[in-house]
Amino acid sequence: MNRVVITGIGTVSPIGNDVPSFWESMRQDKSGVSKITRFDASNTGISVAAEVKDFDPSLTMDRKEYKRMDLFSQYGVAAAAEALAMSGYAIEENPYRVGTLVSSGIGGLIEIENGIRKMIDKGPKRIPPLFVPMTIGNMGAGNISMKFGAKGISLDIVTACASATNSIGEAFLKIKNGLLDACFAGGAEGTINEIGIGGFAALTALSTNEDPTKASRPFDKDRDGFVMGEGAGILFLESLESAQKRQATILGEVVGYGSNSDAYHMTAPLPDGSGAGEAMKAAVEMAGIKVEDVDYINAHGTSTPTNDSAETVAIKYAFGEQAYNVPISSSKGHFGHLLGAAGGVEAVAVVKALQEGFIPATLGLENPDENCDLDYVPAKGRKQDIRYALSNSLGFGGHNAVLCFKRWDGE
Repeated sequence: MNRVVITGIGTVSPIGNDVPSFWESMRQDKSGVSKITRFDASNTGISVAAEVKDFDPSLTMDRKEYKRMDLFSQYGVAAAAEALAMSGYAIEENPYRVGTLVSSGIGGLIEIENGIRKMIDKGPKRIPPLFVPMTIGNMGAGNISMKFGAKGISLDIVTACASATNSIGEAFLKIKNGLLDACFAGGAEGTINEIGIGGFAALTALSTNEDPTKASRPFDKDRDGFVMGEGAGILFLESLESAQKRQATILGEVVGYGSNSDAYHMTAPLPDGSGAGEAMKAAVEMAGIKVEDVDYINAHGTSTPTNDSAETVAIKYAFGEQAYNVPISSSKGHFGHLLGAAGGVEAVAVVKALQEGFIPATLGLENPDENCDLDYVPAKGRKQDIRYALSNSLGFGGHNAVLCFKRWDGE
């Protein structure tokens, strides 16, 4: 079995369009949640979102390329470009051994809405000719593989909000078992438009708070829903042998992965926490460690009433009394909920946390819920040595996915 290491990370996010600016925002406890500017949201009942600011696709793509992509694909290509540049991997030397497992939970929702509006206003003959290839969810992975010449397996794993974490986990397994030498892995999402915001609002999943500083508040007693985010988070994974052979800088290691299904409810998690709890236990077991060895959990922590209390129960299910000793934080106060891309951007945050010994804060947590009684690192980040960290992602449909990361200590 191969060990699997991370040699590149890339992101486009509401708090920075590259890893250095993203991480600096996290260290400074900054939030990217603000008033919606992308469209007139007044009829949706939702006021705030976590929009990507000042994104320039021309920095990583030529005009002909990005004009043929929905926004989610543009985000994915830009993040992948950063990850590959950081890695320095020469894909062209063996392209069929390099995969692309990049997810999107929803796909090209911006162009779906645009195409439907044109059809209604001007008739079906005016639907844009590239409507289908711009909107289907696999085109994030497809565009990345085409852009960089990665000819190995290319997949869009769609498991709602667990999508990117599942993609990273499955890429990890493929490299671990010798099916690939390297792989782009993560997720991309762009759903801040009228149908995206309106659809989740109809589900009563979004916060109706008009104050950007109060809307996303994971584990807080007054939380009332999640804040929509957008962007991409991509890891470049490769075997340890490959990385050492070319003397690459290793940023961290993926050592465990657990994934399962609640088989319970369309949107609600199992009340006893056994689904997500068993996924956490599986990731820890694959890593060959004990729950006492886990120094940090990056929680799914969406800021919805149901998720945060249920995830707390799941952590207690997996960790027992040790749950009270491990620091836990949700990044969604920083950059909202990126749906299918959430686990990708959060994986970038975990890699940086391991590297720098810093646990990002749970922003917006001011009034703790008595049912959420663990150490959620409220308001301000914390310096702390971290060797092992979990990253949780839980999706509608009962999808649970958990990754275990290890700090790279040179051995």
